[in-house]
Amino acid sequence: MILHNNWEDLIRECTNCYKCPLGSTRTNIVIGRGNPKATLMFVGEGPGEQEDLQGKPFVGPAGQLLDLLLEALMFDADDYYIANIVKCRPPGNRVPTDEEANKCLDYLRNQVYLIKPQIIVCLGATAMKYIVDKNARITQIRGQWIERKMEKKECWIMPTFHPAALLRDESKKLLMWDDLKKVKLKFDEITKKV
Repeated sequence: MILHNNWEDLIRECTNCYKCPLGSTRTNIVIGRGNPKATLMFVGEGPGEQEDLQGKPFVGPAGQLLDLLLEALMFDADDYYIANIVKCRPPGNRVPTDEEANKCLDYLRNQVYLIKPQIIVCLGATAMKYIVDKNARITQIRGQWIERKMEKKECWIMPTFHPAALLRDESKKLLMWDDLKKVKLKFDEITKKV
């Protein structure tokens, strides 16, 4: 369901949202960062402590790792937009509940509608669950392309690990690196940056 045809109205609604209990515990709403007309969109789970304090997604340790990976692959900051399934921090950085995620999904759909990305990367199991398949397992489908039609255009979706998982388990680093190299190849193909 598309709520708004412009960013200002969407941001205003998100800022005033108290549809679930997370609205009353947040410091800041965390909508997104990056180019609102980007070809590439990353979707994570939800804000952590630093994101809640700063009002921007992926600015804590996991976000710094993601930025390093994207820089190493020679993505420009203008190439992508980063958002989350939920716009408010779950207490203790726990996984959002189905109720919390479902109350927030229209905002994410609205972001996708406004951005019109051709590639969406699901960062972690929560993003994969709500974008691809609630029954899928990240370890089984990560690194695979899923093609979907959105507004009569192709959109390529790839699940991969959340950068926070790499901070806990270094064995996932090479796997995520390989996934992001595939994303870079697809991005270059779509944008003709070869």
